[in-house]
Amino acid sequence: MKTKRLLAVLTASALLATMLAGCGGDDASSNADNGGETAEAVKDVQVWATGSDNVRQVFEKLVEDFNTNSEYAGTYEANLNFILSGTGGGTLADQLVAAYRAGQTESEFDVSDLGDDDLTKILSLTDENVLQDLDMSLIPNAEGITAEPVAAKGKIQPYRGTTVILAYNSDTVPEDEVPTTMDELVEWIKAHPGRFAYNTPGTGGAGDSFVRTAIYNFIDDPSALMSDDPKWEEQWDEGFAFLKDLHPYMYKSGDTVVYPNKNQGTLDLLTQGEIDMCPNWADMVLSQRKAGTVPENIKIATIEPSFTGSVQGIGIPSFSGNVPGAHAFINYILSPEAQTILVQDMAAIPLKTDGVDLTGAEELMDMDVSNFRTQALGDLVTDLNARWDEEIGTLG
Repeated sequence: MKTKRLLAVLTASALLATMLAGCGGDDASSNADNGGETAEAVKDVQVWATGSDNVRQVFEKLVEDFNTNSEYAGTYEANLNFILSGTGGGTLADQLVAAYRAGQTESEFDVSDLGDDDLTKILSLTDENVLQDLDMSLIPNAEGITAEPVAAKGKIQPYRGTTVILAYNSDTVPEDEVPTTMDELVEWIKAHPGRFAYNTPGTGGAGDSFVRTAIYNFIDDPSALMSDDPKWEEQWDEGFAFLKDLHPYMYKSGDTVVYPNKNQGTLDLLTQGEIDMCPNWADMVLSQRKAGTVPENIKIATIEPSFTGSVQGIGIPSFSGNVPGAHAFINYILSPEAQTILVQDMAAIPLKTDGVDLTGAEELMDMDVSNFRTQALGDLVTDLNARWDEEIGTLG
């Protein structure tokens, strides 16, 4: 549709130019002879991203800042294409795979935000040629960033850190009773039945992270966390038995255990005093606390072994229609201005801090992205969530 509209605009512009040339050609020639310059048309950059609604809001602000305040304003105009997670339908990874398999060229997939699972899934269904090699000479703001993607090095540029933590009510959970390990967390859950919740894993990454951590803690081989090989499904039984054992101690509505939908569902229960603790994204908790929708008594903590943490990346599909513009957006998102937006509006963990406003982000500074427990299971996530739905979600 955008292409058709663009063609229509160009056609109309060409017709108008012809009419004006017929009426005032001497003026146009005079302008050229006098060294007048014709401004080049602003080029669209289609930016693709996916995630929760807080991610959408931040990307909207980034796109607006790129278009109005960045060094690229007037040269490129970014347009956001956002796919809300957990809503069904084709994911961003699915769409990128389909475009590559269809042999698209110069498509509207100019530059794409990619998490670990999406990247792993895309690479497992295609190959590394699905992404462009990045021209680092066009991304000078990447200098000094040492974080690396889980795969496709040289094709994905990390731009922020994110991790799942324990969110808890400090009014009801004293600091010296906050669990620091998974064993301590299990002890706390069983000692406080109904006061802990995690969301249905298929509806948000926090619940998904809790389930993965619970299951993969029983698998000794650390490489399993970075593999989409179906062989690992054979070692899930002990983890699912663990989740079944925890089930009676989860949050209840009446006499029925309830697993909320989405990360926001558990955070709402926590802020309303229905529970005292839950896994959630650090950025979601801190950004909403700053906005005043989460009260100050809601604190965050980490455990060992940790929940999922990752370095979010951004890359250019090999079928991008605007590679220079895509590089421009990647360079922009690493700028102090964009990193400040990510920190202040999203509580993202910055990968570089020079020139970044870190006011109010003190809790993030203790989080070292190099120590994150990254997980990239690719399509195994679908099987894991389906098994959870069948074996845990139906327990009632």
